[in-house]
Amino acid sequence: VAKFAAGGKTTGKKDLGQIAMSYGNVYVAQVAIGANNTQAVKAIAEAEAYDGPSLVIAYSTCIAHGIDMSTSMSHQKDLVETGYWPLYRYDPRVGETGQHPFRLDSRPPSKPFADVALKEARYAVLSRVNPEHHGELMAQAQQDIDNRWALYSEFTELDRIQVEEDET
Repeated sequence: VAKFAAGGKTTGKKDLGQIAMSYGNVYVAQVAIGANNTQAVKAIAEAEAYDGPSLVIAYSTCIAHGIDMSTSMSHQKDLVETGYWPLYRYDPRVGETGQHPFRLDSRPPSKPFADVALKEARYAVLSRVNPEHHGELMAQAQQDIDNRWALYSEFTELDRIQVEEDET
């Protein structure tokens, strides 16, 4: 629920990172310091070293999310564990070596998105006002997360296949 989506947002979230990756010459990383600060530092260092455009997309909690801001770092970790915010790096330089430039740094999702989303007022409000619609939107959000994770896993699989072909 937000100012311009009082009944909840029925469309999936945009994948800014994938849009940037489609150019092929942009370093792209998605990070969450609360989930994995080592990955975040590595991504920022790689982005800075890249001789070209770089985009680092960092998750940042906001008071408008309606969470206890003292739990910001653990909340980021929870969102990564749901697959809502996967951590990854896309480095075009790696593609020049014959490997796929995409690296998925997150583990597979280990908890349902709805369990974490309900900690945020923007999601919890709809569960109180319109529980049926809330359930539909949570199922849709989980499906979007699952689809994105499957796609990112396919990117990772492309690299494994390429390495196996190179070894034979």
